[in-house]
Amino acid sequence: MGLLVFVRNLLLALCLFLVLGFLYYSAWKLHLLQWEDSNSLLLSFDSAGQTLGTEYDRLGFLLKLDSKLPAELATKYANFSEGACKPGYASALMTAIFPRFSKPAPMFLDNSFRKWARIREFVPPFGIKGQDNLIKAILSVTKEYRLTPALDSLQCRRCIIVGNGGVLANKSLGSRIDDYDIVVRLNSAPVKGFERDVGSKTTLRITYPEGAMQRPEQYERDSLFVLAGFKWQDFKWLKYIVYKERVIFFPVGSGYSEKSKAGCISRSLAAPHTGACPDLTKAGTFLEEGVTRNATHSYPQGESASDGFWKSVATRVPKEPPEIRILNPYFIQEAAFTLIGLPFNNGLMGRGNIPTLGSVAVTMALHGCDEVAVAGFGYDMNTPNAPLHYYETVRMAAIKESWTHNIQREKEFLRKLVKARVITDLSSGI
Repeated sequence: MGLLVFVRNLLLALCLFLVLGFLYYSAWKLHLLQWEDSNSLLLSFDSAGQTLGTEYDRLGFLLKLDSKLPAELATKYANFSEGACKPGYASALMTAIFPRFSKPAPMFLDNSFRKWARIREFVPPFGIKGQDNLIKAILSVTKEYRLTPALDSLQCRRCIIVGNGGVLANKSLGSRIDDYDIVVRLNSAPVKGFERDVGSKTTLRITYPEGAMQRPEQYERDSLFVLAGFKWQDFKWLKYIVYKERVIFFPVGSGYSEKSKAGCISRSLAAPHTGACPDLTKAGTFLEEGVTRNATHSYPQGESASDGFWKSVATRVPKEPPEIRILNPYFIQEAAFTLIGLPFNNGLMGRGNIPTLGSVAVTMALHGCDEVAVAGFGYDMNTPNAPLHYYETVRMAAIKESWTHNIQREKEFLRKLVKARVITDLSSGI
């Protein structure tokens, strides 16, 4: 009898375990619905979890967009004078055309980053999985996780994302750009010499290692340096930048074994340049471009980061640690899968599922700013002789099909925002 009771209890426990396992699995699958591949049938939910009707597209955007303000918002902002900052304006309009939008999202990573469920289970660029120790080490030194106190104290923030497009050239938008509270610039786009068209003010410069300015004198003194981490090597790179540690470069095909590299690194402290090693007096700057693809970047204590970068990277950023931030990767994830509808690919970087830095910055601004504008956005492939960027002579025809980006889908996303007046396009390139 005792054996029968034991078996019965065991079977009951097993059944209970299976039921709980099924419920947990079902809940997880439901949670993943919003991240399904773009070829899947998607259900659209508003921020409260209610299913949306047929007047919305598969992503959840209103199909019929109108440049006129919804009646309730027109009433709310009726008494604001021309040019006055309207609190909550961009997020209110965004919610009106995309009910799934939920504004709360920290702009930068802080010490609580490991508790953020939305990014915890995704590897870069869509999350921080596997990067805990690197991020913790970086944040322990930077110790600042917000905008400046002056900007945080504003009751209403007007932000502009300045793209690098040639559409900015000869538009004389500089003074209008500088009027915004927060001016966001991307990668290494220069300011000096182009002030009339792009302004002189920089609040945030968002970049990744390959896009960062390589000459320290190019950096603005009063801006924050913001890393957008697209791969694990980007966080490792930032750690070396923050700790101001030496970076030594061995050119591809140089024939150095790992043992030889380690010996060169250790000898560099006593004798920076020997015939058997590269000129380590140049530590802190890579050799000339052209020897960067598939190169090996060797670090102190014999650490190695191979094949991590697709072009040469900055090895010094003239910013003190409190002037450095890490962009919340949720904005990359949200831009890619929720707003643009790029392929989910099991949450991994893949062909055509990485949003451009411009769309990521716009997504960030929708969460962190009351009014949002852009300038220098838009590539017109119908004008192959037009300048690709405002600061160089490369033409639009130089654009090749991108492996990582889906320019057409991003354009569709941005056009929705412009048409519904969620964002303002100063240069009319979108």
